[in-house]
Amino acid sequence: MKILLTNDDGINGAGLWALAEALKVRGHEATIAAPFTQQSGMSHALTFIREVEYKRFDNPDCEAWIFDGTPTDCVKIFLEGMSDKNFDAVISGINDGANLATDILYSGTVGAALEGFLHALPALAVSLNKNSEISFAESAKATVDYLEKILAVKHEPFLHNLNFPKKFHANKIEFVSTRPGQRDYINAFTSRTDEAGRAYFKIGGTIVDLDAGEGTDIHATESGFVSVTPLDFDAADHRAIVELQKIFRG
Repeated sequence: MKILLTNDDGINGAGLWALAEALKVRGHEATIAAPFTQQSGMSHALTFIREVEYKRFDNPDCEAWIFDGTPTDCVKIFLEGMSDKNFDAVISGINDGANLATDILYSGTVGAALEGFLHALPALAVSLNKNSEISFAESAKATVDYLEKILAVKHEPFLHNLNFPKKFHANKIEFVSTRPGQRDYINAFTSRTDEAGRAYFKIGGTIVDLDAGEGTDIHATESGFVSVTPLDFDAADHRAIVELQKIFRG
């Protein structure tokens, strides 16, 4: 298989290279299109107001390119403007930190995978919980196993958000299908002033889970399972569409 790899942690992200190595071991061809630097929180942002610099990244094991842009820039520019390869899938990650619940709306990892999906390709967004006992190498191998298994039975494009837990339930890898939970943060913005008198806000805060019930991605990872949340770009409220149609007709 020919797989396009990207991420939002930047070209030096350990999870990115773990995936490249896992694909190589299994005999697949990996191509990398990744940001110069950390691009977390970029969601599906695309660069319009300036040029996006790019250059070849020196690596003997696979073709790799770096872009001074967002994760979505990397995928969109490479697929539309640089490559004539017919890729079998896009994998974004492995992110250093979870992308669960409401956070998927902000995630550059998910945003890059979404761009692959919009190009009619199977796409995975893959994240590993912070301070996990599971290594990037182990997560990468499991991700490749998962992709091979799904592609063997699913023949249309899909977008799956995978999150690896801090440790596996019963010391074995198990994937479960989930829905997004709901997550918020207390004291998310802290106001500070530096030595030069510059005032600024620092984002952070303490996690508060408003919906971590059974069936959610949060519950699955906290229980030691790999959460798989199928996603779609269609954000329409279809029940509201029907309601509005009745109102407009009335």
